[in-house]
Amino acid sequence: MTNNTDNNAPAQYKSLSEIRIRKDQILKSIRKDDEGMRHLWNSMFNKPATLTSKLPSKRISGLMNTGTGIFDGVLLAWKLYRKFKKRR
Repeated sequence: MTNNTDNNAPAQYKSLSEIRIRKDQILKSIRKDDEGMRHLWNSMFNKPATLTSKLPSKRISGLMNTGTGIFDGVLLAWKLYRKFKKRR
């Protein structure tokens, strides 16, 4: 079996066993990449355990942070509404 570094050049195999070996290598590589992608995908949507705290101060801090973000969004929307309303 010839291991080519150039992806465009086809590999040359001498027997069916070489093809099977290469197929198994590629399959293992695909499964490894798939597992890595699954891990990254799941980590995007799951909260880390360190962020969830049962302390009241952490809850209040989180609520204040969320409330401030919502207020900021509403204020921005109101300013944009007033700005574009005058142009009509």
